[in-house]
Amino acid sequence: MNWPCCSQFPPNSALDRNQPWHNVKRVNPYKNRFTSSAKPQTPNFIGRRNSVTTWYALYGFLFVSIALFAYVVGVALAPLRWLFLDPPLFRRFNEDLVWYSGIPLVVGTMLIGWDLFRNVTRIRQAKCVRDDPPGNCSLTVALTAYNDEHSIGGAVHDFRTHPLVRRVIVISNNSKDRTMEMAEQAGAIVFNELRQGYGACAHRALREALLFEDTELTVLCEGDLTFRAKDLDKFLTYIPHADVVNGSRIVEQLQNRGTQLSLYMHYGNLFAGKMLEMKHLGTVSLTDVGTTYKLCRNTALRKLMPRLDPRINLEFNAYFLDMAMKADVRIIECPVSFHPRVGASKGGNVNNRVATWLGLRMLFGIFVDWKGFARD
Repeated sequence: MNWPCCSQFPPNSALDRNQPWHNVKRVNPYKNRFTSSAKPQTPNFIGRRNSVTTWYALYGFLFVSIALFAYVVGVALAPLRWLFLDPPLFRRFNEDLVWYSGIPLVVGTMLIGWDLFRNVTRIRQAKCVRDDPPGNCSLTVALTAYNDEHSIGGAVHDFRTHPLVRRVIVISNNSKDRTMEMAEQAGAIVFNELRQGYGACAHRALREALLFEDTELTVLCEGDLTFRAKDLDKFLTYIPHADVVNGSRIVEQLQNRGTQLSLYMHYGNLFAGKMLEMKHLGTVSLTDVGTTYKLCRNTALRKLMPRLDPRINLEFNAYFLDMAMKADVRIIECPVSFHPRVGASKGGNVNNRVATWLGLRMLFGIFVDWKGFARD
């Protein structure tokens, strides 16, 4: 297969593990196995960004959403009011709710219109289609894992069989089972991240991947077999047009039966994606802010990593996208297949209640700030 992003097909197979690579910082998989070898970078939030955040459109959409919700509730209360023989106080409340729902609707529409004409028009006139294939399409894959002994071996094997994958790194987040052992047996380079939390684990995975100089591209994914290595070919088709290719699970035809993504989570995630899109209107289209599967250029990661706080936990993926766009990192979405998880879920998709709480925290980070979610 010819990968359109490659100026030249890599001469060496990813399955040949004994060949001497030049200019490669080799990492001993057994060295510092239970400690951190890649030093965390102190988050640096100082510096003027060149990107435009469309705050008016974001809050305008919030006002419009509140208005529509109030209107629907007011209309739904009308039959209930008649059922109680139309009491005066109930009728007054019902009528006022419907009538005054027009105020946030008008305000929100005006705010959206302001950003559309003031910023988005200018952004759209200045944009162009980027076509910048990376010179080297070899991949370093970094998998996060927490008590995934039943899935991590299969995930490592799946990615290692892809011809462009040079290595697979597994970051265990203090797993109490045989996750690290199974990953090593499957041929991965294994580390343990002592700081608990998905954000710390993902941050460590990206740091370790950046230590290798023979690859220009890094894949971040989970080791629970919800994603497949065959979707890397899609990512490689999109990467000439972006710095980060974000995998989207919000395609019905690519969702297998029995996945963690319930109907409620599906549309809740879509709503959160559109909220983040409204914050950066005119620069990105988003449908999935919770996906853990993405392909990144190392040049963009090195620019972004000092801005990322590893103390952000389950909100890390939405936080990653928001901070990337603030740093003028170009993001494009790519539909990927999504499969049932092997083993028990430990993240934000445990159930709808946990997903709701996580979604609200993501929305707060999008509308206000992410710093409140940083934990030591």
